Amino acid sequence: MTHTTGARHATDGQLRAVVVDDSQFMRTVISDILESGGVEVVATADDGAAAVEAVVEHDPDVVTMDLRMPDVDGVEAVERVMAQRPTPVLVLSAHAGSADGSTFEALDRGAVDFFTKPGGEVSMAMHDHGEQLVETVRSVATVDPTAAGAPESRAAEDSGGEAGGHGADGAASEYAADATLVVGASTGGPPVVEELVAGLPLDADLRVLVVQHMPDAFTGRFAQRLDDASDYDVREAADGDRIGGGEALVAKGDHHLVVSGFGGGRLRVKLTQDEPLHGVRPAVDRTLESAAATVDGPLTAAILTGMGGDGAAGVEAVAAAGGTVVAQDEATSAVFGMPKRAIETGVVDAVRPAGAVAGAICNTFLRP
Repeated sequence: MTHTTGARHATDGQLRAVVVDDSQFMRTVISDILESGGVEVVATADDGAAAVEAVVEHDPDVVTMDLRMPDVDGVEAVERVMAQRPTPVLVLSAHAGSADGSTFEALDRGAVDFFTKPGGEVSMAMHDHGEQLVETVRSVATVDPTAAGAPESRAAEDSGGEAGGHGADGAASEYAADATLVVGASTGGPPVVEELVAGLPLDADLRVLVVQHMPDAFTGRFAQRLDDASDYDVREAADGDRIGGGEALVAKGDHHLVVSGFGGGRLRVKLTQDEPLHGVRPAVDRTLESAAATVDGPLTAAILTGMGGDGAAGVEAVAAAGGTVVAQDEATSAVFGMPKRAIETGVVDAVRPAGAVAGAICNTFLRP
């Protein structure tokens, strides 16, 4: 059932939201938090079908979407919203960190980001995280949900001979030895990172570190998705891990991933819980700066879609160490914050659409 709570606000600057949750209590709690934070809740809905109706009727700036609801669940509702009235969607559920993969499925269908309800499906604990929720909703509302498109359509944008691992004559090219890639992303990043890692040829024999701004409950599942999608062996990082060619680590949520050693073709990392940087942990800058200081061999940084400026200082360190930097372009970035700030440093060597980033990265590792 859809519940209208107000007409379109006359002030252009005020965000307008639709809140979707099968619990009336939680609809009230979430709506009160958003309204207190200056976000107008124009309608609420108690299932996915009603959510789609509310979005079509009210044309909001952002939607908060529960996952587990009767009849039409949150994943299907996201898909319907994107088909009928593309709107930025924040997954907001107690099950957002569950092992069933529904959160990542919602992201695949077009959701922008996710926020785990603290304290369970129905809980007053949400009030303790109200400021963070409002900030996340405002961030998600800035996203153009039609910008990046599906991975298949982004891949079609890869043009100009950027197929990594092959020269102009189509023959396999020689890659430099002991090469390291560090990938950084935030809002809108998971599907782009997945596409990128899936596009890395195994014969490049890269050591790959992925830093995605993501809570602890998600990074293990995210690593598994990357492992399933690619030829690389991917796992969530643990303190003291070592990786060689053809292996990748995903920074563990709520921990900085620091490169602590490099030798014999293997890279060693440590996890720290030092203070958050740029308000996040893991921070891309921590990994990039440590890699620039430690890695002996070819090093490339890739900065993908995301809010804020994390990664800008890190790419400067990589460039100063003789490494290369690739950034995602504005047209395919859900949020052109991190890539923009990286580009503004003046050290970015290539700017490419999402589907062409893997090819550009591979080209940085080709032998002269």
